[in-house]
Amino acid sequence: MSERYRCSEDMLARAVRTIPLGTQTFSKSKTQFPFGVSPYFLSKGLGSHVWDVDGNEYIDFIMGLAALTLGYNDPDVTEAVRAQLDDGVILSLPHPIEFQTAEKIVEMVPCAEMVRFGKNGSDATAGAVRLARAYTGRDHVAVCGYHGWQDWFIGSTPRNLGVPQSTSELTHAFIYNDLDSLNAIFNQWKDQLAAVIMEPMNVVDPAPGFLEGVQELAKKNGAVFIFDETVTGFRLANGGAQEYLGVTPDLATYGKGLANGFPISAVVGRADIMRLMEEVFFSFTFGGETLSLAASLATMNKLQRQPVIQTMKQQGHRILHGAQALIDHHGINHILSLSGDPAWSFLLIKDVEPYSQWEIKTLFLQEMFARGILILGSHNISYSHSDTDVDRLLAVYDEVFPILKEAVDDRMLEQSLRCSPLKPLFKIR
Repeated sequence: MSERYRCSEDMLARAVRTIPLGTQTFSKSKTQFPFGVSPYFLSKGLGSHVWDVDGNEYIDFIMGLAALTLGYNDPDVTEAVRAQLDDGVILSLPHPIEFQTAEKIVEMVPCAEMVRFGKNGSDATAGAVRLARAYTGRDHVAVCGYHGWQDWFIGSTPRNLGVPQSTSELTHAFIYNDLDSLNAIFNQWKDQLAAVIMEPMNVVDPAPGFLEGVQELAKKNGAVFIFDETVTGFRLANGGAQEYLGVTPDLATYGKGLANGFPISAVVGRADIMRLMEEVFFSFTFGGETLSLAASLATMNKLQRQPVIQTMKQQGHRILHGAQALIDHHGINHILSLSGDPAWSFLLIKDVEPYSQWEIKTLFLQEMFARGILILGSHNISYSHSDTDVDRLLAVYDEVFPILKEAVDDRMLEQSLRCSPLKPLFKIR
């Protein structure tokens, strides 16, 4: 047992007796965090910092899986939620904050003419696909990126246990920045595609004309064009990737940063399509839960009032430039590379013979956690990340990068690990 993570490991042993994997979210589970060198439970968060149950403090670059664009316990969001609590959480009829929050989304998001709320990103993507199927009278869907846990999408991935084959066969993946791969799907399933749903941007930037080409193919073939902005929404720009990249889809889905970590998602888009939600069954007891709506409205108001996106981009640029300089300085371009947008960037680990990226990542996490940086490989920037936080991250990279280089180049990685290496897992992007 690790002394630094003694309480975390004790709690994990207790949790797995009643919860599969010990937690509700795959990306927060023991599959992602190597045992013996990782925290497993956090006790609190404030701004950009979190504390684990052993009392260790971290600068957090996971930020609730990119849900916290403002930071933990943002005072404006917390105040709005506390005020709403006095009026009630769930009422027997809608509270006015439902349409007030919908109106704010319509004001900010280019494609949004009408809005329906869910609780998770998976709710929204599944709702958008069902809506597209109803609108077109077709069944097949083309996908690019990660779109949640529900059958329609996850059945097309290696994590498809429990999904009927007939459902899996309706979803077809195409390759980002490869229009030919999408065109091939349209040719194979001519007049059968209800929708093209994609993350507009993730690990790499869209090639010039790519998104416009996807939009044109969808329109030409009578399919609904959907952006999954679960991560990019309210992060790349106030109006999401569609505003930032200048491409407006028919529908879009939002989650994560929509309410700075409170559980809410949304399907938004053209009114002529969205009005079918009066017939398509997309209904939740907690769909109009007021605390998350209050958090969402407060978050969007703050995005409009303060330089949130600008600040996130500035800090992200400092990280990308500083990290690349360190990669070059330490001569580890054969191990690490950088990509993505400054507000959501990626430190990519490569396979280097004889080691897999998972083995190298295990050493990376071991050393980062020990130095008080909570990270999984992406820089999920928030408004609360300070210059001091960025300086500390780069200082830790300056310590850890040569450790990785020595372990890999001298083939001493096994001796450097204080735990078993991570195993290859479902890759979502």
